[in-house]
Amino acid sequence: MYTQFIKEVRGFFSSITGFLVVIVFILLNSSFMWIFKGENNVLENGYASLDSLFSLAPWVFLFLVPAVTMKMFAEEQRTGTMELLLTRPLSEWQIVLSKFLAAWVLIIIALAPTLIYFLSVYMLGNPVGNIDVGGTWGSYIGLLLLGGIYAAIGVFSSSLTDNRIVAFIIAVVLSFLVFIGFDLISTVFSNGQIALNIEKMGIQFHYQSMSRGVIDSRDLIYFIALGFIMVYATRFVLIKRKW
Repeated sequence: MYTQFIKEVRGFFSSITGFLVVIVFILLNSSFMWIFKGENNVLENGYASLDSLFSLAPWVFLFLVPAVTMKMFAEEQRTGTMELLLTRPLSEWQIVLSKFLAAWVLIIIALAPTLIYFLSVYMLGNPVGNIDVGGTWGSYIGLLLLGGIYAAIGVFSSSLTDNRIVAFIIAVVLSFLVFIGFDLISTVFSNGQIALNIEKMGIQFHYQSMSRGVIDSRDLIYFIALGFIMVYATRFVLIKRKW
């Protein structure tokens, strides 16, 4: 599995894909946070906070992560190398996990440079360090977990088709529905408790909860469970292809 994982990671950076994802992610967030005028501009907000990053990043990832994962299985099926992959001394779990973890590592690499934002805002605070450190690290953890869910959804979507564009569209739609779709559905219900229960089914509820700096076990369980479901569903698709 380790060998397959390294192969997938190297595959990202042996082409322009990996570098492009990191560069686009940094450029988009940097533009809105430091250059373009508006509510997301850190310098115009008047207080030391990375809220702009954590509100923008999920939407940027919504398109970038599917772009990373869309060819993971789709390309294998299109080129006919899927059968060869399945004959290797690897279980379906190992194959799926190696691709999922490789995509997640790329997301972590894309996020790493944003620590410069944290240092900048920390130094710009008045007094220096006047920033909610707990909330910031909680948001980072939530963003890493959210990226992992997007990666799991993307790998699953790629396993459903041999067309990369179709895989991309499926991943974007599913990720959107899981991220904010339940929040939109909850607005239909007038009963507050029912609306709240529906909101809890979506990522945004748990992501915002972690952004407050409190790492609740219920939020962690949600992310882990949802990620496991998507990885298991991908494994199921692979097993079905053997039938």
